[in-house]
Amino acid sequence: MKKGRPVKSEIRQNVVEILHFVKRAYGYEIYKVYTAIFPKVTLRSIYYHLKKGVDLGEFQVNKVEKEKGEYSWGTEAEKIYYSLGQNAKPTGNDRVKEYVESKQKG
Repeated sequence: MKKGRPVKSEIRQNVVEILHFVKRAYGYEIYKVYTAIFPKVTLRSIYYHLKKGVDLGEFQVNKVEKEKGEYSWGTEAEKIYYSLGQNAKPTGNDRVKEYVESKQKG
């Protein structure tokens, strides 16, 4: 038996499903969609799985933007946009599809 965490993750697969339908999003956007559809998860966990997914080739960094504003931590926020990578295997989750389509209409 291998040691350490298993490579497969339900949270990461759910993020793959979200990115399959929204095409490109930054971490907090993914978190908002995730918590609306799936069981509660922490923002920190989403960022962990995004980073791990980049390492595994399931996600790729699309672009990095610096946004000016008044935030609790300062005057600038960095938004890292993700899209699906070559190793992503979306299954076309119906719950995600329905949610994304309803948000695009409204």
